[in-house]
Amino acid sequence: MTKTVNGYSINYRITGPSEDSGAPVLVVLQGWGTGMEIYDSVAAAVNDRYRVVQFDLPGFGASDEPREPWNVDAYADFFCCFMEELGIKKASLLGHSYGGRIIIKLAARSAEGKLPFEIEKIVLVDSAGVMPERSASQKFKVKLYKIKRGFLMSKPVHSMFPEVIDYWMSKQGSADYRAASPMMKKCLVMAVNEDLQHLMPSVKQETLLVWGDLDEDTPISDAHKMEAKMPNAALVVLEGTNHYSFLYKPVEFRNILRAFLGIGGAE
Repeated sequence: MTKTVNGYSINYRITGPSEDSGAPVLVVLQGWGTGMEIYDSVAAAVNDRYRVVQFDLPGFGASDEPREPWNVDAYADFFCCFMEELGIKKASLLGHSYGGRIIIKLAARSAEGKLPFEIEKIVLVDSAGVMPERSASQKFKVKLYKIKRGFLMSKPVHSMFPEVIDYWMSKQGSADYRAASPMMKKCLVMAVNEDLQHLMPSVKQETLLVWGDLDEDTPISDAHKMEAKMPNAALVVLEGTNHYSFLYKPVEFRNILRAFLGIGGAE
């Protein structure tokens, strides 16, 4: 299904009990560059009892791309409008990777009484939000890269070797960055350069952290920092899994999620 929100065509799906059933709601906020379908197993784990909302954020999956660069706050603003369009006043939120960033922002607003809906429980799966500390050598490499980029992209130099320089530029950055469109590259840069640790003490809701111990994108050390800073957080580690821990151990994830949400029937 699609719905127009603030002029953007948004791809979404709702599964589980009907709206008039009074069933609780779980909204899934996706990781960077994913489509909502990757979270079908998450929805299937609980949609016998929960109305589960999956959707593609602007610039993700089949939804329209932002018309200007959005930071995490802009995505949080959009999410509030999306919830209003769906008429949802109360929900639990599950965020994977980048989706976790948005939830942290929303929870901080909730603590200040500035959120138009109520957050019941929070699930953060291999969530982003902790900016890694760079070593002196890493800082030097970043500085050197910026100098080199500035030189190569200058008009006189670029005009002499445009194809070679453009090819070199296309190979820089993370896989997510290289795969992103020009607009989404700008959004990603703003996200990864913002540390959300100062907001974590404001996440007052009961929070479940689920992490893969082999996660290289958001390492397990990030999970321990979140658990220490969030007043009501508890961490569960899925051993032998990576940044997509919920896909590698779906049965364990299902049982953990159902227990946290108060649903029986573990396998």
